[in-house]
Amino acid sequence: MPSSPTRDLPESTDLLGEVLHLLRLTGTLYCRADLTAPWGVDVPDLPEYMILQVVTSGEAWLEVADGEQVRLPQGSLTLLPHGSAHRLRSAPDAAVEPLFDLEVTRVSDLLETMTYGGGGAPSQVTYAVMRFDHVAAQRLLAQLPTVLYLRSLDDDWVHSTLNLITREAATPRPGGETVLTRLADVLVIQSIRAWLDTAPEARLGWLAALRDPHIGRALLAVHRAPEHPWTVAALATTADMSRSTFSARFTTLVGEPPMHYLATWRLGLARLHLATSPAPLHAIARRYGYTSEAAFCRAFKRTFGTSPGAARQPAPLPGQPS
Repeated sequence: MPSSPTRDLPESTDLLGEVLHLLRLTGTLYCRADLTAPWGVDVPDLPEYMILQVVTSGEAWLEVADGEQVRLPQGSLTLLPHGSAHRLRSAPDAAVEPLFDLEVTRVSDLLETMTYGGGGAPSQVTYAVMRFDHVAAQRLLAQLPTVLYLRSLDDDWVHSTLNLITREAATPRPGGETVLTRLADVLVIQSIRAWLDTAPEARLGWLAALRDPHIGRALLAVHRAPEHPWTVAALATTADMSRSTFSARFTTLVGEPPMHYLATWRLGLARLHLATSPAPLHAIARRYGYTSEAAFCRAFKRTFGTSPGAARQPAPLPGQPS
């Protein structure tokens, strides 16, 4: 059996840090909304997307599906990891209109502006609709709650980032889209990090497995070398556990057996590769551990319900033509 490519992994490896490093925002659409009270926007369910909202001036009220309303003062940041339906408005009782019925001005393919409201007290909200395409993101997002609030606004760098967003949103300049993209990366990751540090749910499931000193090493090995001909025995050796103990603990923490996890991880990476590269199908199959194109196609369709060829074109963002 070939030796493990990760035999000498250090015990101090920051596994969660590696996962966060894999997260990359893609397909981001930004909108700067200049709003005057009374105003209200009814945002539909967007299950394939993540929504980031920053109240850059004034205030807003957020209502999610459970009916709870939360006041968002200037400087507030909220992240809806699952694109859940919600309402954003100037006051708890303000009437709302469907998001896609509101008129916007398209500045570019990635940036639009909106002016809306009844002429009263002004507010400005900068929001982004985006995707995390990496398979690591899908695992992480599955454990995140409906809404994340970034409350550590006493941190100087968070204030600075929000100020930069406000400036870029208020006065579009050359390169502004790139700046907003990078700032969104920072704020999304910071929101997730704050949740990882404090939420009890972050100590469960896949995230708990990443923190486990043994199972985490096996996960890291798979993440770093998905093409390696892994077996349960090889992963158990990497984890410094017996085969039976490793298999049982992996399944308990992760929620699926090791080889099933390996297969879904490989196929998730392959689907992303298909959407971003013109490489031949047989080359992508080989890259992710499949010895034949036919076996890869069968596994892909069994997992995603569609052929690999259908994954070549990613879905358009909401409101954009397909």
